[in-house]
Amino acid sequence: MKALVFDAYGTLFDVLSVTSLCELLFPGSGTALAVMWRSKQLQYSLLRSMMDRYADFWQVTQDALVYAARALQLDLTADKRARLLDAYRTLQAFPDVKPGLEQLKSQGLSLAILSNGAPPMLASATRSAGIDGLLDAVISVDDVKVFKPSPRVYALASARLGVAAGAIGFVSSNGWDVAGAASAGLTAFWIQRSAAEPAEELGYPAARVVHAITDLPGHI
Repeated sequence: MKALVFDAYGTLFDVLSVTSLCELLFPGSGTALAVMWRSKQLQYSLLRSMMDRYADFWQVTQDALVYAARALQLDLTADKRARLLDAYRTLQAFPDVKPGLEQLKSQGLSLAILSNGAPPMLASATRSAGIDGLLDAVISVDDVKVFKPSPRVYALASARLGVAAGAIGFVSSNGWDVAGAASAGLTAFWIQRSAAEPAEELGYPAARVVHAITDLPGHI
């Protein structure tokens, strides 16, 4: 294993950390808005890939927010929309992220992000979390104009890092993403952040299941 490549949203950055702001702006509906926003964001990325109608993840994130607010019959004013979208640029990192990356870096591994996120979103989030200096590359699907789990996305890791696919580990908390990476020939590690979440039934399981990034050094 020469390199580890990480998914960003849900793996390094807590996409539901916007819930408190959602609740502040829409009392009583914050959790429902945050959950639907995330669900629609993923759905739109998959639909756009299937339709061959790519729009970057920032546009997808905006569209998903507008849909979720309308579905919940919430008055999404221009100011509230701007505040929620701005929060997405500085999502909180999970507490295991920075110490885990530091441990892995000390083992001599190349570290990178491979994400659906648009480059400006990822640059802002990594800088805000203080992990930008630990990463050798931040790779966006924007390079191939299709979203994960397309195999074209996972092929970017080897091409950008100059490391054979068999020597790259891919780390994600999203089961469908793990299956996509394993199908593409990467060694997939699933961070099972919720003990109640079962593995996906797609035929491409994780090589290892861990519960935090700080668990990874012992498996490399």
